[in-house]
Amino acid sequence: MEIINARLRHQPELFTVTIKDGIFTHITPQTQAITISEGQIDAQENLLCAPFVEPHIHLDAALTAGQPEWNQSGTLFEGIERWRQRKPMLNEDDIYQRVISTIELLVQQGVQAIRTHADTTDPSLVGVKTLCAIRDELKDKIQIQVVAFPQDGMLSYPNGLALMEQALEVGADVVGGIPHFEYTRELGEESVKTLIGLARKYDRLVDVHCDEIDDPNSRFLECLAYEALKYDMGHKVTASHTTAMHSYDNAYCSKLFRLLKNSNINFISCPTESIHLQGRFDTYPKRRGVTRVKELLEAGMNVCLGQDSIFDPWYSLGNGKLLRTLDFALHICQMMGYQDYRQALDLITENSAKTLCLEGYGIAVGNSANCILLEGEDDYSVIRRQGEVLLSIRQGEIIMERQAAKILTPNYVKTN
Repeated sequence: MEIINARLRHQPELFTVTIKDGIFTHITPQTQAITISEGQIDAQENLLCAPFVEPHIHLDAALTAGQPEWNQSGTLFEGIERWRQRKPMLNEDDIYQRVISTIELLVQQGVQAIRTHADTTDPSLVGVKTLCAIRDELKDKIQIQVVAFPQDGMLSYPNGLALMEQALEVGADVVGGIPHFEYTRELGEESVKTLIGLARKYDRLVDVHCDEIDDPNSRFLECLAYEALKYDMGHKVTASHTTAMHSYDNAYCSKLFRLLKNSNINFISCPTESIHLQGRFDTYPKRRGVTRVKELLEAGMNVCLGQDSIFDPWYSLGNGKLLRTLDFALHICQMMGYQDYRQALDLITENSAKTLCLEGYGIAVGNSANCILLEGEDDYSVIRRQGEVLLSIRQGEIIMERQAAKILTPNYVKTN
C-alpha cells in the first residue's frame, strides 16, 4: 500500500508513505503532487497523522444517561448517585452492547487506542470482567487498557481493597483511585500509598481520579506525585482531572509545580466534562474548574485530553469526536495563539500515547502502520475547520474510510 500526496505534521513538502506487512517501510518526500495509480491511496494533500488516542473514558457507563433518573443538578456527586442507581441493572450483555456501540463511534472518529475506567465498587465486578473480555476480543482492531477504578472509594467502600486486588487478578491493566472521595483526608492519603503499592506488586500502570473537586484544600496530587517520585515510576503514573488546581493559589502552585516536574507524572484533562461539572457551588465570580493545562505544558509536563463520558450520568452529550474536545480545551484554557494551534494535535495524539506508554506509536519507518487522514493540511486548518477523519488505517489495513479519499483498491469493508 502507498499513500501519495500526503501532508505530515510540521513538514512543508508532500510525502509518499509506503506500508508493507503492516509496517511503515518508506516515507519519501515529493517535489510535487503526483497522479494516482493502481494500488495507491491519494491523500489529496490532506494531513496524515498518528491515530487519535482516547486516554480517559468510562465505557462501562456509556449510553446510560437518564437510566433510571437524570442528573438534574449537573454535579459530580449527583452523577455518582445516579450511577449507583444504575449499577444493579448491569449485566454482561447490557455492558457489552453499549461498549461495542461506543467503541464503534470512537473508531469512526479516528481513535485507535482507549483507556477506559471500570468500576470496582460492585461485588460482581461485571464491568471489569466484561471490559477485559472486550479488550481481548478487539485487540486486532483497537488497543484498550482497562483501569480498575473504585468509584465509591477503595478504602471507604466495604471490601473495596479486596475488590481492587481481585480486579487486577482478573486482568485490569491499570490501578485507579479516587482519594478525594474517601471519607477522610487520612483515608485519601492512605489510598494513594496503597494503590501505588498495588501497582508495584502487580506491575501495572497508575491512573488516579485526583482532586476532581473545587475544594482548594484537596491536595492529593502532591501525595501522588511524591509516591511516584519516591519509587521512580512517574512515567507510568497519571493524574486525571486535578480540577482543584484551578482553585489553588499561585504561591502553593509554584511550590507544587517543582514536585510535579521532578516526579515526571502525566496529566489528563477532560475539559468538556470539567466545565460542566465544576463550579456548581459558585455564584459569581464562577470558576471554570479545569486544571492548569496551559501552565503545565509551559512547565514541560506531559498533558493530554480525554472525553471522560459519552451520554452517561455525569455528561449527557458526547459524540466520540476528540477534535471537539480539543476545540473546547483551546477556548477554555485560553490557548488561542498560533503556536498553540501548531502543537494542539499533540494533546490528542503523541501526549496521550506517552501517557498510555504505547510502543511503536507514530508515523515513522519501522513502526506499526497505524495512521489517520484528517481533512486539512496542518494542525491549524484541521482545528479551525473541525475537519473530518477521512481514513483510518491500523496495521496496514483500512478500518474506516469516508468519501474524500480516492481509493483504487477496494479490497476492504467500507464503513460509514
